[in-house]
Amino acid sequence: MVVTQENVAVNGSRRLSPQEIADVLRDRIRAGDLKAGDRLPTQAELAEEFGVERGTVRQALRVLQNDGLLSNVSKGSPPRIAEPAPTHDQPQPTMVGLAPRLAEAFSTPHVRIDAACLTAETLMLALGEPVRLIHEGRVRPESIDVRILLPSRDINLAFPISVTEHGDADPVHGRWLAQRNAQGHVLRHNLRSLRSSHGIDVRVTFRALPFTPPMKLYLINESEALMAYYMITRREELSDTGTLDMYDVLGTESLLFSFEKRAGRRDSAFVDESQRWFNALWETITTDLTLS
Repeated sequence: MVVTQENVAVNGSRRLSPQEIADVLRDRIRAGDLKAGDRLPTQAELAEEFGVERGTVRQALRVLQNDGLLSNVSKGSPPRIAEPAPTHDQPQPTMVGLAPRLAEAFSTPHVRIDAACLTAETLMLALGEPVRLIHEGRVRPESIDVRILLPSRDINLAFPISVTEHGDADPVHGRWLAQRNAQGHVLRHNLRSLRSSHGIDVRVTFRALPFTPPMKLYLINESEALMAYYMITRREELSDTGTLDMYDVLGTESLLFSFEKRAGRRDSAFVDESQRWFNALWETITTDLTLS
């Protein structure tokens, strides 16, 4: 395949960085100038086109390889453009979309899951799939590190809340707190049991948010961000004390939107900023959370 020469230098003499060369090639792939299965030009040809050393070209190719855009990368021949990775453009209900992402994440040696949510219900249920795969011997990570941000028990939640009663007398708050603690305990137990059964280094840590999160966020292996908005609705639920009339959310049914680093610069920036946001909360205004 012939690649058209482009004037890629700036101010005459400045040479492009590996990242800039990777961005140019990535744009050609997106535009269809380079299609799945096409071979890239040789490193010598790319070096001549961009006016850089071969080492710079090799670094650019490694960037594209790490993004999943190149295949058949070897010293002997130019790499090919990889088949498009499965996209997650169509949002799915959180419970449907999260489990397969976690199962894929657990195929890596070191698993890192960060979550900010109202309760741990969806994460607890979705982790059942990768835990099952571990017990079946189909995946075997070396370590699992899970960090979870949940609202503090001491704040006045924006939701769920009773339609008529508020403050300490609100029975909905007690219901939420019991669910938060029970689901957190189950999640932690299911993961920690992998220490004794499979020798996996497992860490599960909770911290308390001083506010009600308006959305749920899952960060997977620092490479994908999954986000869903909490949609508030009025509903009734039977309890031991009668009927609870409340403003609540159905978290497992919220539509989950995926942003992946390998999808391009926009998604990559979203993942990085989401991770920075989570880390900042974790290290600053959140507090230790003990599940009662």
